[in-house]
Amino acid sequence: MKKKAFITGISGQDGSYLAELLLNKNYEVHGLIRRHSVAENQTVRIENNRNRLKLHYGDLTDFISLQKIFSQNVFDEVYNLGAQSNVGISFSLPEYTQQVNYIGFINILECIRNNDIENKTKVYQASSSEMFGNECESNGTQNENTPMIPVSPYGISKLSAHRYAQHYRRAYGMWISCGILFNHESPRRGTNFVTGKICKAVANISLKKQKKLQLGNLESSRDWGHSEDYVKVMWQILNEADKPDDFVCCTGITHTVRDFCDKAFAIENLDYSDYVVIDKKYFRDEELIYLRGDNSYLLSKINVDLNWDLNSMIKEMINYHKENAGVMGDDEYFSSLNNYLKK
Repeated sequence: MKKKAFITGISGQDGSYLAELLLNKNYEVHGLIRRHSVAENQTVRIENNRNRLKLHYGDLTDFISLQKIFSQNVFDEVYNLGAQSNVGISFSLPEYTQQVNYIGFINILECIRNNDIENKTKVYQASSSEMFGNECESNGTQNENTPMIPVSPYGISKLSAHRYAQHYRRAYGMWISCGILFNHESPRRGTNFVTGKICKAVANISLKKQKKLQLGNLESSRDWGHSEDYVKVMWQILNEADKPDDFVCCTGITHTVRDFCDKAFAIENLDYSDYVVIDKKYFRDEELIYLRGDNSYLLSKINVDLNWDLNSMIKEMINYHKENAGVMGDDEYFSSLNNYLKK
């Protein structure tokens, strides 16, 4: 009998990779999508597999829509990947970020608790390295026991949900594991995130379609992995770990945004300093300076196999944007729409 899984955020970067992984493992895969008045870019990441997926319209902030789904299905696995996931935007939309990332997760948990009478559902919660803020161990890394003092509304919302996952695990005996994932990217990363923005700009500059790239703080350091690697870990956490727990997933290697730029532009034999312009509007109200994970505990529980390094990931992202340079993305679409409406 097929296992049945439910993915919130199925049309996002991680959700689409995870859907493909589960389909290849012969799961029946359900996913939550929001109804948009403009649908052109909403499901592009899952379009190739759309006929193999069971998609449900709903919203994490709408308990009734979730309750309807869970009253009609008992899932073996639930992956809560849906979120307002842009850290920079969370400063402008703190209440909405909390509603989606925190209250939305409670809605999921309550739906499972109300409908999963046999308590068979395993839950994966997408926690985040942003929860640590600027705290770290004496060796400069963050692990599952490092104090969590987030420095953004996004990090605060994720920590709120993280604590609730731990509470429901203890109070109700629910199988809820949290993956504290450090930054992870891919060609499916939106260009409103710094890595996607950089790689798209490099592609456009190399094709003479763009002259400059505006960025904020180049000295922030992040531990970057690949989304395709990390969704495999999500599945392993629910299927290979012997009990529900919290797990840091990372590469253990950190690079600054400046390093990322240097590597990305070098792939096209360009010098980033000739093209990058610092614009203070991209600085955050409170900066997260440094992240480098320690995944020792994860490695003690499951056999993690990371296939991508930073250079190969950046090259893949740039090549994607070069191949799709004529395809209108979200930012171009809405820019052209706004220009049209101003006429």
